[in-house]
Amino acid sequence: MAGEAQVHRPHHHSIGFNLAGIAVLLALAGIGVAYLIDAAGRGARTQAHRLDSETTLTRTLGGRDLEIPLSWFRYEEQRIEGFAKQIDLRFELPFGVDGHSEPVDVTLLPRSRARPSAALLDGVYLHQFMPEQLSGPPGLVGKPLRADGGYADEVVWYDPLSAEPFVAKCSKPIALAATSQCLRTVYLGPGVAAVYAFPEPALQHWRDFDAELTTRLGQIGAL
Repeated sequence: MAGEAQVHRPHHHSIGFNLAGIAVLLALAGIGVAYLIDAAGRGARTQAHRLDSETTLTRTLGGRDLEIPLSWFRYEEQRIEGFAKQIDLRFELPFGVDGHSEPVDVTLLPRSRARPSAALLDGVYLHQFMPEQLSGPPGLVGKPLRADGGYADEVVWYDPLSAEPFVAKCSKPIALAATSQCLRTVYLGPGVAAVYAFPEPALQHWRDFDAELTTRLGQIGAL
């Protein structure tokens, strides 16, 4: 009997150690699960914040549904879903001196409410040109417009070598310290036109201007 006691005693100790080890493992597993749950929660909150920062609204203009990020709207009151007669956006683009950002305002309109600047060049501006020619951004010709035609202090800049020229009309600022502002109107996708308003120094980047903007506007379905 004593021998049997001696034989079974180590077995009981082994069972005790095993149970203790299992308890420790379960405790560590519980801690690990808690960390995983906490990490998952943090990840979900981060992802939710990221998605919220990229929230888009659907605006219908010219028969097209446009998915527009909230941060692109120029005016807060336009941050609503549904039909629109006009959508005003704003971008900060590297069109300034030494690549510094310049604001470019984009107004989206139905095509029926706009006429492209390239069409205005031959149909309107050409008949209002003054004799003199201005020097400016390489590749562009500057022609002042006649004041008696209602274009006082305005200049048209255009590419004379292209069949579909870049054309922009710029107005001198009212305040002495201000910068001349320019307008350019283009047709985008079916039913949609865009009017670009930007400071005159951005004309230095006229070769990249349309490509930069069409890339962005293509992301929302405007092309």
